[in-house]
Amino acid sequence: MRELEEAVARAVFGEPSGVENAPAKINLALHVLSRRNDGFHLIDSLVVFTEFADQLSVTASPNDRLELALDGPFARELDLLNRSNENLVLRSAEALLNQKNKRKNRSAQINLTKHIPIAAGLGGGSADAACALRLLNRHWELDLSDQKLADISLDLGADVPMCLKSKPVIASGIGERLTPANEIPSLPLVLVNPSIPVSTAEVYARLENAERSALPPLPERFSSMMSFVIWLRKTRNDLSESARKMTGLAEEAVNALLSDPDCVFAQMSGSGATAFGIFPKLSVAERLAKKIRQERPNWWVCETETISS
Repeated sequence: MRELEEAVARAVFGEPSGVENAPAKINLALHVLSRRNDGFHLIDSLVVFTEFADQLSVTASPNDRLELALDGPFARELDLLNRSNENLVLRSAEALLNQKNKRKNRSAQINLTKHIPIAAGLGGGSADAACALRLLNRHWELDLSDQKLADISLDLGADVPMCLKSKPVIASGIGERLTPANEIPSLPLVLVNPSIPVSTAEVYARLENAERSALPPLPERFSSMMSFVIWLRKTRNDLSESARKMTGLAEEAVNALLSDPDCVFAQMSGSGATAFGIFPKLSVAERLAKKIRQERPNWWVCETETISS
């Protein structure tokens, strides 16, 4: 698959420095513990990443400057969203240039194929930013360490550091303190979004200011996928209620998954409105995904699996 992706990139954009995936991020659990005086929220969250992803590549710029080329099913929405705001991918490139103080000598064309829906609670922007950091570090031969990239990434957003490795983690603090979550099994999923963007900032703004409990302790290992699901049923997404107040479709997406008897767990991811459902096998997930596509043609639906520890 990687060889095919690189062949396509060479044909369209020229010789790339590499083609990499920017996996979608799923908050399997999101406990919002409290709000700090500066307005940021302290969280305790179990985060995993999926095989479903955006793709990025970097080539030499034909115009000898830093450029971003977009394609894919959500390219137009991303372009419209960023006409009045700086794109996170370009901000990542600027952050690297500033670190090395060689702004005048660096150019590149970043090619982003946008598969992840916009403002869907799947961390697409953060994943793209992290992927751009990895690719440009290699393309420009900057030789920045993983720790240095992590330091740079935190200035781009609280979710970007965890996307650099795209492995299961417990995220705490404001999302910057990352602890590897070992032994998390691969999970067959159906992702459903009722095709409405939800503002993370607004969801947090609607959240009641309160002191809440952290995640339950994570066992050293799980004997099976179902033992993990049993643990997961003890957790929460504290943003669910806020999102549901903004749009009832957030709850409807969860219910569409839970209506299937083979769905062993369903919840909203992040700030929504995407919901995820866990299934015993990928073939079962594919069956439900097909059914929802037929019944809800305006919804975005994806069957995938998580990347294990």
